[in-house]
Amino acid sequence: MSYRLGVDVGGTFTDLLLINENTGETHTAKVPSTPEDSSVGVLNGIAMICDESGVNPTDVTRVMHGTTVATNAVLTGKGAKVGLVTTSGYEDTLQVARSFCPGGLGGWVGFVKKPLLAPLELTIGAHERIGADGEIVTDLDEDQLRKDLKVLHATGEVEALTICFINSYINGVHEQRAGEIAAEIFTDTPVSISSDVVPEMQEYERTETTVVNSYVRPEVATYVSNLQAALDDKMGSDTQLSILRSDGGLASARASAESPVNMLMSGPAGGVSGAIYFCSRAGYHNILTCDMGGTSTDVALIQNSRARVRRETIVADVRVRAPSVDVRTVGAGGGSIGFVPELTKALRVGPESAGAVPGPACYMKGGEQPTVCDANVVLGYLPSDVQLGGKMEINRDASVAAVQSVADAMGIDLMAAAEGIIKIVNESMFGALRLVSVEQGYDPRDFALVGFGGAGPLHANALGLLTDAWPVIIPPGPGVLCAYGDATTQVQDEAARTYLTMANDLSDTQLASDLHELETRAGGALLKDNIPVSEHEITYQADLRYAGQAFQITIDFTEDELKEKGVALLTDQFDAEHEQLFTFKLDDGHEILMIRAVAKAKAKSIAENQIGQTGMGLEESKIIESRFYYEGEWHDAIIYDRNKLNVGLEVAGPAIVGEMDSTTVVLPGFVATVDAIGNLLINPVKRGK
Repeated sequence: MSYRLGVDVGGTFTDLLLINENTGETHTAKVPSTPEDSSVGVLNGIAMICDESGVNPTDVTRVMHGTTVATNAVLTGKGAKVGLVTTSGYEDTLQVARSFCPGGLGGWVGFVKKPLLAPLELTIGAHERIGADGEIVTDLDEDQLRKDLKVLHATGEVEALTICFINSYINGVHEQRAGEIAAEIFTDTPVSISSDVVPEMQEYERTETTVVNSYVRPEVATYVSNLQAALDDKMGSDTQLSILRSDGGLASARASAESPVNMLMSGPAGGVSGAIYFCSRAGYHNILTCDMGGTSTDVALIQNSRARVRRETIVADVRVRAPSVDVRTVGAGGGSIGFVPELTKALRVGPESAGAVPGPACYMKGGEQPTVCDANVVLGYLPSDVQLGGKMEINRDASVAAVQSVADAMGIDLMAAAEGIIKIVNESMFGALRLVSVEQGYDPRDFALVGFGGAGPLHANALGLLTDAWPVIIPPGPGVLCAYGDATTQVQDEAARTYLTMANDLSDTQLASDLHELETRAGGALLKDNIPVSEHEITYQADLRYAGQAFQITIDFTEDELKEKGVALLTDQFDAEHEQLFTFKLDDGHEILMIRAVAKAKAKSIAENQIGQTGMGLEESKIIESRFYYEGEWHDAIIYDRNKLNVGLEVAGPAIVGEMDSTTVVLPGFVATVDAIGNLLINPVKRGK
């Protein structure tokens, strides 16, 4: 038997999913995260899931891992000390930062600039210059560079080095030579070169991206190396470790250690991949995803079973040129804390979270502040009979005591306070869903809504009411769906080139030739990871704008589509997307800024594991009678065991459907139907299945 393992590390829980590649059988586990060292939680989870499933760890051949190591390094400011080598005269590129100041016209008044990731005292200027056309204007002064690098090395402060020269995106010869010289002096220090990391125009963005790559590189490299060693020890040296990229693809351990800037949004991408996997199999190709965990909620829009990908990644106030799934995040999770400011006496929820430690009050781990999770317990949506992660007991009395503090501060009763917390957090998530739909020209009523994450199914039905997106889909194992996404995606890499060509001046033959060159480069990255050419899938991308615009739109296409329509394919797709976003298009003036080839390993087939027929009806699936509070009154409800629900069974609300990793609430006036894949499809009763 051959198994693959998906592992997703969240702020509160680490989720694991083990898949038998021959039968499609799955096993899940959920363990508390270990923020001080996330690999501890990963290894604890691996031990648990292998023990509970009876699977020998040596039978696990592939481990796919969504990690927040790079993200946390940026958020906590605990990355490496970075040295920067740039073109002489451009040492202040990061300091100037295009004079960007967040906020409105008066934002500069209270703006305090954070310390540079590559401080000026660790920055040196190299005497060299490449022209905008790629021609060498001034040769690299190697002797002076060598002297300056030795002085920089002598400080003993540089833990990672960045090399970023002006116009190197079009000709990286000076950067490559500088990298060779630096490697002679900084023998044990990782060196990131901008023409390797992000060969794109605009020196500030390129410098920032490469510096961030250096900033997180030692931390990520150490984490990946140590985890690989631990896996080799437990599972054997042939176990393949892959890390999820921000754009939803996988990177090998080697690639992730060299270019960790592509991993900054690794976590949220896994849930999107998992949602696409289940919903496309069920026939739903246009979906809104809502991944609600313990700390935050991530939402995204999927069209034609493809996630929208941005050509930038934003973490806190760091903005880098790295592709990422277009996920919007709000500080609304199961652990988000509800509070009443003394000044306004108005209830607020989040963004501060109780996290894994001490957690919500109901965990009985020392938490005393009221959280969204506690409000769900008080309202009966999360019955105290249920156990979180199948193991962790919850205490309703502790939740009541915590939420009562909000009620007392506002002068209202307990149930009104708990319902207020839930309504506020739902509105917060609804606002994020509008960002990815309405504000980008899409009507949420044209999409299905997918609720997952540990807390997502508790709130999904209510969010369906707010968005009018039906059906609301709760996939199998919603609490570990991110791990499912990690386990079912493929290794990929890309090669890009700055183009700056007017579409009217470009021939179909020239474009095809240039893309083929990039295809060879992108495929070469997969070859380094021992993935043969026969297993490569190639797609193309281009960034276009109307001449004079300050932004661009990325379009995707294939070689066959290009052969059929030529350059017109790019302009037609761009016009359609531009009209979708901004309600207008122009007849000409299309400029192609970037072209790229994306190489992805072909998906290895996994046996379909469709839900089986147990012969059980609703009565046999019933666990216990209960009740929950909704819209100002109590409703009698039945709690069902999801693992016993057969295809076609209908669960009428008010009801609660429990499973190991999550709990689904079906509100009064709604019905949940089990489909052949095992999804729960929630619809208004009047709408039907």
